Amino acid sequence: MSELLERIQNKLNNDLNGVVVSSQLDYDFPVFIVEKANIHHVLETLKNDGFKYLTTMCGIHFPDNAGGEFAMMYQLHSLERNERIRVKCFMSEKDLDMPTATDLWASANWMEREAFDFYGFKFKGHPNLKRILNMDEMNYHPLRKEYPLEDASRHDKEDKYFGR
Repeated sequence: MSELLERIQNKLNNDLNGVVVSSQLDYDFPVFIVEKANIHHVLETLKNDGFKYLTTMCGIHFPDNAGGEFAMMYQLHSLERNERIRVKCFMSEKDLDMPTATDLWASANWMEREAFDFYGFKFKGHPNLKRILNMDEMNYHPLRKEYPLEDASRHDKEDKYFGR
């Protein structure tokens, strides 16, 4: 276990009473899984600990993960210590409500709008939650894995050319 992973895990568990569900090291990148109900407190604690830069925030769809089909991932950076960490929380497709992080980082505004636009996350407290890249008339969220990868109506492809 890396020193950074251990330090952050201990800090979160001590300050927020065992909030970390699990943690791991992915390619020297500490990853912390927390419950969705605690995500705002975790982000606020990490920001106060020096992770002042929100590098990335994005939605993820795992259609085969029953009960945790969707995830929200935050990548934070401490410029002072040159440390980067990732925080994730998982949720059911029936409960895509998330607390906004715009009160912590102004840059979360557009990232949350993108997650809403492409996945359907609803950020409570967001100042202007509306589509950012797709048309307002769209009644679906295009990055959800709800559609087949190939067009079944096409007859011009032969499987032998594609190694099938």
